[in-house]
Amino acid sequence: MSDLKITHAGTVQTQTRQGPMNPFAPFGQVGSLYTKNTAAVNPPLNQVFIAITVVDDDTSFTTLTAEDPAKYVNTAEAAHNLTDGNATPIEGELGQAIASGDNFPVGLTIYGRWTEIQLADGAVIAYIG
Repeated sequence: MSDLKITHAGTVQTQTRQGPMNPFAPFGQVGSLYTKNTAAVNPPLNQVFIAITVVDDDTSFTTLTAEDPAKYVNTAEAAHNLTDGNATPIEGELGQAIASGDNFPVGLTIYGRWTEIQLADGAVIAYIG
């Protein structure tokens, strides 16, 4: 994988890609999977799920494991959960973790970077990137 280099008026700027993301497939071009199973599902090695679309009413998660749980919504801890009035340029406030009883409606798509999905009920299509 190579870094992005931009040259402008003799100045070279480099943007280093972080994490195991495939630079040619950041939006699900690697594929997707459908599950209505209550067993945990995982993306291929060195990949993550980058979007989850709910395809059955009253879908809920037993486990939704974020690559960075402080940054992406998940079931383990609250992302962006600074106290009211303390948001920073990189962290939000009042975020909550997804609880096992939280139901999501059909048609909803959530975006993030997850390494494992386990449904309590319902069905989803998970996009790999």
